Amino acid sequence: MRLLVIGADHKSSTMMVRDRLFMRESALPAFYDRLRGVGFAEAMVISTHDRTDVLVLDAGIPEVAEEIRRLLAAHAGVSRSEIASETYVLEGRDAVKHVFAVTCALDSLVVGDPRVQEHVRWAHAFAARRGVIGHWLAELMERAFALAEQIDRETELARRPSSIPAAAAYVARDLHGDLARSSALLIGTGEMGELLASAFVAAGVEHLVVTHPTSARADAAAQTLNCHSGDFADLAKLVASADIVLTSMNTRRYVLTRDLMRRAVLERRRKPIFVVDTGVPGDVDPTVAQVEDAFLYTLDDLERVTRLSARGHEKGIARAWTLVGDAVNEFAGRAEEPKSASDADALENLRRESLRLAGGDADKATRFLVERLLRLKRDR
Repeated sequence: MRLLVIGADHKSSTMMVRDRLFMRESALPAFYDRLRGVGFAEAMVISTHDRTDVLVLDAGIPEVAEEIRRLLAAHAGVSRSEIASETYVLEGRDAVKHVFAVTCALDSLVVGDPRVQEHVRWAHAFAARRGVIGHWLAELMERAFALAEQIDRETELARRPSSIPAAAAYVARDLHGDLARSSALLIGTGEMGELLASAFVAAGVEHLVVTHPTSARADAAAQTLNCHSGDFADLAKLVASADIVLTSMNTRRYVLTRDLMRRAVLERRRKPIFVVDTGVPGDVDPTVAQVEDAFLYTLDDLERVTRLSARGHEKGIARAWTLVGDAVNEFAGRAEEPKSASDADALENLRRESLRLAGGDADKATRFLVERLLRLKRDR
């Protein structure tokens, strides 16, 4: 069986394209029905604001990748040519490696993001409920989840921020917990501010507002980030309603003052605000750091957080990729084994493999073995 992955991520595509390709839960049943209609019996869709990947087993369909691109383009409401240059096609070992790397959060905007495995597990469970996860994909994903857990145990990547965006998300989680329950405000439209805003959205923030003294610039940034824009005249109110405030004005004057921040904290009844000043020179009055429940970080502060974990993180990433490589060789090697063994040897291999996958659970191993034998019978 040949695995193919057709998709788009933060490295291959623009945010606008990823937003169009993103599939909400309500859109997935229809997409799976289209995949079945084309002839794919086993498939899985991983779709977040960071990426959309379609995993399929080659069913002998001509021009498989173009067929998937056609379905993705129809979902996004664009032509195939519009997404062709921003999507990738991986097959065989490259596809297996990609699935393992995605599940282990090695191929994410924030390396080690603990939410990634949750997204992939949800996608796998949803596909299983739709009846499109067969034995082969089940085995692939079981190996991927086991690998992710092993990497988490051995490297602690989720607790080692590797970049300024990762450090910002790391500090914000320490302060606010689950970022899905947090709101963010971006003041200004500088490049670093937009980068951090994108990272927070990828890390789980669902409510983001952009504001700028020029409303057209705020609207343009909001369109790029797929969020709302706010009236700059209401800045004090916007700050008071945000758990995370990013500034990116670079105007040589303070956009956030100590007095404004003190009023915001009081209005929030002392609920903390995490402020990241990306301005050069700074956009935030340094005395804001003296306001109780206001936590001010500059890019230098975040860089120090990154440096503290850099050595361990680099070793962790190297170790993680080694484990991925080993897992790919093991998994793909089994699929590529010659089929000349006797029936008795083949059955014994199937029995041992089923026991390994089941972790020694005899009932579960029996189910795996029966499923594999039934599949072999159908394939013949």
